[in-house]
Amino acid sequence: MDTKRKPELLVVTGMSGAGRSTVGNALEDQGWYVIDNLPPQMLGPMSDLFALSKAKLPKIAVITDVRGGEFFSELQSRINDLKNREISVRLLFLEASDAALVKRFESVRRPHPLQGTGTIIDGIARERAELIGLRESADLIFDTSDSNVHQLTNRVAEAFSENANFLRVNIISFGFKYGTPVDADIVADARFIPNPHWDEKLRALTGNDAAVSKFVLSQDGVEGFIANYVAALEIVLQGYRSENKRFATIAIGCTGGKHRSVAIANEIAGRLSRVADATITVAHRDLGKE
Repeated sequence: MDTKRKPELLVVTGMSGAGRSTVGNALEDQGWYVIDNLPPQMLGPMSDLFALSKAKLPKIAVITDVRGGEFFSELQSRINDLKNREISVRLLFLEASDAALVKRFESVRRPHPLQGTGTIIDGIARERAELIGLRESADLIFDTSDSNVHQLTNRVAEAFSENANFLRVNIISFGFKYGTPVDADIVADARFIPNPHWDEKLRALTGNDAAVSKFVLSQDGVEGFIANYVAALEIVLQGYRSENKRFATIAIGCTGGKHRSVAIANEIAGRLSRVADATITVAHRDLGKE
């Protein structure tokens, strides 16, 4: 098969109820050819079929999950086969918390596909265990726990639109007491910095305020940490690009996600945008929770 005529293939899988249908619809809106519930054994023949087309090769997205039963267990080996044939294939894994998934299944009054005679949470636990290997090998993980349909659609557009052929880096601040972002590729801990919370003049402010930012960035060791961290990220992002990884999430945490992590995330984003060949965005996940 002519290597110049190999289609771009995205495999979408993950937890039931985590938003596969929404992702599929959003990909179609971005011009992808979407195939739902395809057995993994058909990935190779399907790639060959599209490669024979005389028309412009489409970007193909295949949604496959535990609905495939025993066929689904071969997904990882089939993806490896395609990579060995130098076919451009990426794996998107959709994740969500147990609480979010239970709420979604209860709202539509449908059983989890793996719950059998047990409860919804039993089915979720079985599915998590079955998907551990795929999650660990995923090129991209979307945590949809706190995302509505519109937010997830926008995230798909950012990552997979026609102009998304370059690296996009999302730097997110968070509070460790609310949990580490499950979709983070890299996590840094800002709790080594003195906490502005204990300064009455700064407590009500956030890391977006100049006074807090100045306090955080002026502490001993912070400048060295940021400079070295940005230098390390430059190397990591160069590797991501060479491996065709187009979306990266870098998480910066402190205790509550209000002061230190916000200021550090903003500073790292600013510096990285000046040195890295990537689109940099910033989000503050837990700002406003305190």
